[in-house]
Amino acid sequence: MSIAIFLFILRLISAVLLMLILGAFFVVLWRDYASVAAHAEVSRRVYGQLIGLVQVDDMFAPTGETYPLRPLTSIGRSPTNGIVIKDDYASSEHAMVSLKEGRWWLEDRNSRNGTLLNGEPLSTATIVTDGDIVSIGNTHFKLSLDH
Repeated sequence: MSIAIFLFILRLISAVLLMLILGAFFVVLWRDYASVAAHAEVSRRVYGQLIGLVQVDDMFAPTGETYPLRPLTSIGRSPTNGIVIKDDYASSEHAMVSLKEGRWWLEDRNSRNGTLLNGEPLSTATIVTDGDIVSIGNTHFKLSLDH
């Protein structure tokens, strides 16, 4: 075997190895992209909504305002919250509605005036269900969850 043939075979093997490495790189890159895209889609998905309510006597009536629920939805006066409310009795980061292991939880974020669930003060993170009424100061919401 001449040296020219040997070098040609060596170049051919190098080219094939380079193509395999590049192919593996693009497969890993594509899987990473698909994973990030799937995660972004989950975080954008709406899992239900909070329906704004107004209290008239002892009854609640919808205001027509709705707020989408995400897996982690914060409520408060600060513009960094998922749901911003304009209520003087609300803290800047007042409450959090979160989806954990298939269940929805409501927790007060150590607010000054507290959070009510169906008229009762919330002391710890509590499981909430479709139709529950969440009250923060003078602002009230009804949970409407996708099943």
